[in-house]
Amino acid sequence: MPQSLEEALKYSARWIDILHKPSLSEQEAKGIIDESKANFADYFNRGWLDYRKSVTEAGDWAATEWTGSGAVFRDVLGREYIDCLGGYGLLVHGWSHPDVVDAVKAQLTLRTPMPSQELIDPLRGVLARLMAQITPGDIKYSFFCASGTEAMEGTIKLAKMYTRKNGFIVAVKAFHGKTMGSLSMMGKADYRQPPGMLYGGPIYHVPFGNADAVEQQLEICKKVGIDIAAVLMEPIQGEAGGIVPPDDFWPRVREVTRHYGVLLIADEVQTGMGRTGKLWGLDHWGVVPDILGSAKALGGGVMPVSAFCSTEEIWQVMMDPNPFIHTTTTGGGPLACSAAIASINVMLRDRLWEQAAAKGEYLMPKLIELAGKYPMIYDPEFGANGITGKGLLIGNHFRDPEVGYKVAAGLFKRGVLVAGTLTSAHTIRIEPPLVIPYELLDTVLNRLEDVLKEVQKGL
Repeated sequence: MPQSLEEALKYSARWIDILHKPSLSEQEAKGIIDESKANFADYFNRGWLDYRKSVTEAGDWAATEWTGSGAVFRDVLGREYIDCLGGYGLLVHGWSHPDVVDAVKAQLTLRTPMPSQELIDPLRGVLARLMAQITPGDIKYSFFCASGTEAMEGTIKLAKMYTRKNGFIVAVKAFHGKTMGSLSMMGKADYRQPPGMLYGGPIYHVPFGNADAVEQQLEICKKVGIDIAAVLMEPIQGEAGGIVPPDDFWPRVREVTRHYGVLLIADEVQTGMGRTGKLWGLDHWGVVPDILGSAKALGGGVMPVSAFCSTEEIWQVMMDPNPFIHTTTTGGGPLACSAAIASINVMLRDRLWEQAAAKGEYLMPKLIELAGKYPMIYDPEFGANGITGKGLLIGNHFRDPEVGYKVAAGLFKRGVLVAGTLTSAHTIRIEPPLVIPYELLDTVLNRLEDVLKEVQKGL
């Protein structure tokens, strides 16, 4: 496409006008749908359209998200959907939580949207202090960036700098992001192989939940002289489908990492901020990591913000001799920090992790019961009748990817949004905002049973 600055000026001005419109006519809304599909196909990634239920299952006009509140969102045509995906864990507080939005508005209109990078920007310090107050153990220092993968890159770099070692032990089916370092730690070939050579250090994948395997790998590495910087894992595997390890796994991993002088890194990007029924995923087992990564819900579903955090002792390598050893121009800006400060405030004020625990205890038995009624559909190798998870991070494991898609598509046709996971193609997640009311959970269950009847009849 040839460069055309004049056309770009006109096109951007037109969309700024659309953003300021309080409402749209049906003709305008349908025009936006067609234009959006064309833009994705011609300028973003046409493959995304092939895998979107919103395009393939929405009828004559694709579902194009437009606005929402709580656990319900509406597309540009005004069709309503119950959100049981939660932005892949992002929307813990629901869509457009007013307290988080108001904090960002105040920073935007009354203060500054971005920092000078030379003066002290107060909100970065406020958020760092809050992270020290809410993270487990003696974690004290934090660095802020924009995405989960950036946070995990930071944990990897920090562990290497502190230990001066290069090796990592990670889990099969793990997901830690898709930039080169975090991608190296991923536990699935589909994403690791296409880019070719990744992180150069030795990386060993062990079965998740198998503490013996972790200990054995550490022992082997010690015997053959391979230095391990850290064991890096998710407390509960999110993209694998809400896989919960045995209760003795995390205490034993913490014990053996200390025994071998290896750091423990917790990827709390998806499990943190209340999602699993505790403030942090590792809180279920009373285990404290050396380094912790956080993202997704940290921004309250309003701004992108992430963090990696550690103890004062480990953080010395970030401060001395070069305090600029790790920087980013836009990470931890005032708008992002204002959203995170409000997000933490709402989380603590409303004790959202307790809501996640209670709603998970309400939902899980009913899902297990449904799975037991439709054994042709679910994979019994996973959990109770194919249901895994804690809190409102729940995996529904089906016998094959085709069945999983039929269930997800059937729910979408009935106004419920769910999706598959990146490392388990036959699994769909139920991961709604923690604020979802019980009556909507009942509606989801009723619609799910309708879908299961339909799918089983087709089989």
